[in-house]
Amino acid sequence: MTYTWDFHSVWQYRDLFMWGLWISVVYTVGSIAFGVLIGFLTCSMRLSGWRGLSFIARVYQEIFRTTPLLVQLLWFYYAFPLLVGGNIDNRVAAMLTLSLYVGAFYAEIFRGGIVSIDKGQREAAAAIGMSPWQAMHRIILPQAFKRMLPSFINQSVIQFKNTSLVSVISVADLAYMAAVVNGQTYRPLESYTVMAVLYIAMLLPMTQIADWVEKRLRVSD
Repeated sequence: MTYTWDFHSVWQYRDLFMWGLWISVVYTVGSIAFGVLIGFLTCSMRLSGWRGLSFIARVYQEIFRTTPLLVQLLWFYYAFPLLVGGNIDNRVAAMLTLSLYVGAFYAEIFRGGIVSIDKGQREAAAAIGMSPWQAMHRIILPQAFKRMLPSFINQSVIQFKNTSLVSVISVADLAYMAAVVNGQTYRPLESYTVMAVLYIAMLLPMTQIADWVEKRLRVSD
């Protein structure tokens, strides 16, 4: 029996797909912005001379890097409210979890880029009277940035895919809207194909940009 495709019935719900795609973009951009702040803070704690701060940052990273994002989303939405004695909005839980998750990875990317710079450059900066902050700002970070960038872009691309998981706590992203359309049309093949095409349309240019940046940086080195 040959399957008869029917995208017409699904196309009537194109506004839902576009809204879901917009929500996915919002959560991607928002979590990346918060994740960068969390990542820099965690990286600073890891590189500080205070063992207590470094230990706390390391524990945070290991928890969020070694547990599935799906588990984290379910925990923050269903379990965390029991600890604080209140309710948490599903949208807040989604943004919080996505930000903490990607922040743990960004922190390691930032830390890896900084520690990859030869220590002799810090010593040379100190020898000419630069403070540690001046050395970091003027010498270490400009070099480390080039080494961080490809990994940072790749992790950000992955983050866009990760947003599809927020549908499990009823956040109206693209994956959630595809399920809604399927429920209305009973056309799962068409509904989820449209969803997949939209993800490809968004992610393919991003992956190409990431590859181009990495090649450019490799040539400049």
